[in-house]
Amino acid sequence: MKNSSVKHTLTPLQQSLFSQLNDIMRVDQRRLSARIHGIGKIKSQEAQQAVAAEIQQQIEQARLRVEQRKSAVQNPIVFPESLPVSQRKVEIQKLLSEHQVIVVAGETGSGKTTQLPKMCLELGFGNLGMIGHTQPRRIAARSVAARIAEELETELGGLVGYKVRFNDQISDDTQIKLMTDGILLAEIQNDRFLNQYSCLIIDEAHERSLNNDFILGYLKTVVATSS
Repeated sequence: MKNSSVKHTLTPLQQSLFSQLNDIMRVDQRRLSARIHGIGKIKSQEAQQAVAAEIQQQIEQARLRVEQRKSAVQNPIVFPESLPVSQRKVEIQKLLSEHQVIVVAGETGSGKTTQLPKMCLELGFGNLGMIGHTQPRRIAARSVAARIAEELETELGGLVGYKVRFNDQISDDTQIKLMTDGILLAEIQNDRFLNQYSCLIIDEAHERSLNNDFILGYLKTVVATSS
């Protein structure tokens, strides 16, 4: 979250609150950022202090939520050695940590679909938002979610969930979210910066479709805006 462009117009009280937003979930960052900006419109210093105290309490609650998400992930996460992608785990995770966008290519059956979201989870990408994972078909979204949940030894709909048309198995605890590309497109209408996600995996990106083409083009804009 970049606040440097607005700090010169902020009071010390607002700056202090803004400095605490980086370690909470992106959806909370967005919500509380708007509230902090609103303090500047309040004329009474006493009222400003009261609102700031309320925001501070909400920041503490948001931090607790992040800690709960961290503790929900049981380590170590197991990566089957028989899968080719598991053998490149260290390399892939290093790239994920250093770059906003990476492309992973591999043969069918190499384990990309099930292991990449687990690699993101192990890196802590699920702490501040969901790890979104698109599939071109509903049945694939459901089956992949079930497989990842099984490998993580967790109930589907908790740490791992999915959302397809007419079926939503997502909770506040979900960190890996499988969905169809159509669902992600629909969500853009109400979440234009995709704040609910910390990262996105666009599976089967080589399968040219209108949905995938639009998503990739849109994400290019989002990445440019956030960089």
